[in-house]
Order: sequence, then structure tokens, then C-alpha cells
Amino acid sequence: MATFVTESVELTRKLRHQLEFQRRIILTIIMNFLHADRGIGNGGCVCSLFVPDWRMDSEITRYRIKGRAAASNHAGRFERHQVAAVDDGWTRDEDLPMLRTVTRTEVPRKMISYNRAPDLPFDRSINPYRGCEHGCVYCFARPSHAYLGLSPGLDFETRLIARPNAPEVLKRDLAVKTYRVAPIAIGTNTDPYQPIEKEHGIMRGCLEVLADAGHPVAIVTKGSLIERDIDILGPMARRGLVRVGISVTTLDPELCRLMEPRAPAPQRRMVMIRRLAEAGIPVRVMASPMIPALTDPELEAILAAGRKAGARFASWIMLRLPREVSPLVQEWLARHYPDRADRIMARLREMHGGKPYDARWHRRMRGEGPYAEIIAQRFNLAVKRLRLDREAPPMRCDLFRPPKVQGAQLSLF
Repeated sequence: MATFVTESVELTRKLRHQLEFQRRIILTIIMNFLHADRGIGNGGCVCSLFVPDWRMDSEITRYRIKGRAAASNHAGRFERHQVAAVDDGWTRDEDLPMLRTVTRTEVPRKMISYNRAPDLPFDRSINPYRGCEHGCVYCFARPSHAYLGLSPGLDFETRLIARPNAPEVLKRDLAVKTYRVAPIAIGTNTDPYQPIEKEHGIMRGCLEVLADAGHPVAIVTKGSLIERDIDILGPMARRGLVRVGISVTTLDPELCRLMEPRAPAPQRRMVMIRRLAEAGIPVRVMASPMIPALTDPELEAILAAGRKAGARFASWIMLRLPREVSPLVQEWLARHYPDRADRIMARLREMHGGKPYDARWHRRMRGEGPYAEIIAQRFNLAVKRLRLDREAPPMRCDLFRPPKVQGAQLSLF
């Protein structure tokens, strides 16, 4: 009788898990159709699906977590259930397998995403990848992974989505008769030169399309793979078609390793700036994000190092903690900097009206109040002294020629 009851309970448990698994598959399919119909996120898409794991947080007990900034894998804001991982003490860390990066592919229907944000200097962007293996703990793009039924925590750095046919789709987008040219931003969500770009080469394919069409592009990255594409970026720069921003959060390699575990070290980024500048490519050193009481004391040193390496322009942004990023960063601070975690969060709340983050236009990037004003004044004085205070000239839009798409009607002229 006891055996029968045990088997029944086990069968019920398995059935419940199967039903939950199927529910998540259906939810993911629905989200894909929403992406396709409404252009949510980075354009419509058809995915080779990442079926969400109903035990999202169990990575903590099932794998060894090494070289990752996030220490948790809580379900996203659209999930109905939260699962807590509990260490029962029976499994030793050295017996667990390493948590590896997994990449799936997506077939986008459109590549260009448009925005109407009044505090952004661009109105369109493209993203070759979803998720980012650089794994920066503060990344404001982490909440976008929740749209896929994945966690903004470890899933964001380990379950990535590549879009291998992005260059062909981009070419189609640019060939539309109603398209009006304006600079396209790349790297404003996830880094186009993250490690998996070495294998997929999607960013290089997109650059080739833009270069052939004479289309202006602004790139933000911290990935050293950008040096591979200097042969494309150099000629584009001579035509006034490209600008590059290299983000530098700190010059401390140990802090960088903890905060941005799979991104190039700070000194390596200075080498990137130098090599791009030597190729005639306009480079901006981006002191972003500034973390109060942790990295903001380095503001002037970061700008000076960027100027010495060859940067022509500079910018800065305060740490942003939208949605699931806030608990992730607070968890990270408690783990690595418990002595100043409260002070950092207090400064952020001072700048955002008592909240960790205020998403209102013109306030979300730098905050407001005395502390934000002090950092802004320090930045202004530093860039004036270093001659980084000039505005970048506008990129050329008059060179654009719509690409020819195979199967399209031939031109009469």
C-alpha cells in the first residue's frame, strides 16, 4: 500500500511538472507571435525556441557558477511562479558541472527597431543578439530577457539568441521604398561584439550591408572583436559614416572582473581606443555607468586614460536599475561590497526621488539632485581640461543608396 501511494504521488508530481512545462511552451509561442505581429523588442521574429526551465533558480544548486556576475536566476516578471533553490549540503561544489553558455538561433522578420524616446540621440537601432555573455551585472538590457520567458539573471548571460540571417533581413529593411535614412545605433541593448560574435560573424555581415549602402551607423561596445572589422570601419569613417563609443566603467581590473566578468579588461579597452583612433575612426570614451561611491571617484582618470589613448569625445551615464536589475545589483553589492552597499543605494535613491530608479524621460540617465550635479560638474571640468568637450560632427546621410534585393524589380536607370 505504501509503495502504491508513493508511486501515485510521484506520478502526480511528474504530471504537474509536465503540465507546467507545456504551459511555458505555449506561452513562449504566443510571445513569439506577439513579437512578429507587434514588433516587440527588436523586430518580429520566428524563433528556434528556448523552452523556459520551470526550475529557473535551480542553476544555483545544479551547476558551478564561475565567471558570472549574477548569482541568482529568479523568474522574470511575467512568470506566475518563483522557485527557490535550496542547498541541502549533500553535493559538493567540485562535483557539479560548470554552467556553460548555450546559444540558439532566431529568424527575425525585421531588424530595425524604432523608438520615440526624447532623451536618446537616435530613433532606430538593430541588435544581432539577445542576451550578452559579457554578463555585466548592471546591464539595463537584462529585463528584456523576461519577454522570452527567461530569467534576467543567469539566463541573460548563459542562454543567448543569435540572429544569423540578420544581414539579409537588414538589407530588405533598407530596400523598402518608404525607408528614410538616419543613423542606426548598434549595441544600445546588448553588445554586438560579445564573445559569440567570433563564431557567428553577424555584426560583420550587418556592417558590410551598411557600408555597401552608404548608411551611417553609431556603435557602442566594450568587445575587442571590433578590431577585426577595422577594414570596414576605416573606409566608412573616411566617408563620415561611423562613430564608435567604448564604454569604460572602471580602471581597476579586479573590480572589472567582478562586475563585468567576460568583458575585456580596462587596459585592453584602451588598446581598442588607440587602434580605432589610429585607423581614423572617431571614438568616444563612455564613462558608463558611474556607480556612486564605487566607480565615480575614477571619473577623471577614465576620461584622461581615454584621451591619452586617442578618444576625441566623451560622455557619461549614471547607474540605472530598471525592473529586475535592481535586486541583481543589490545582491551583487551585498556579496562583494557589503561595507558600502547601503551607501551606494542611498545615493541612488537620493538621485531618483527615494526610489532605486526613476524611469522618467530626461531623469533616468543621470538622475537629479546635489550628487548628480556634482558628478556632472566634475565631468564638465574634466572634458574641458582634456579637450574632450567638443560635439561630434553629424554623420552623412546623403551617401545612402538603397541596396538591391534579389528578386526585386530592376531599375530603369
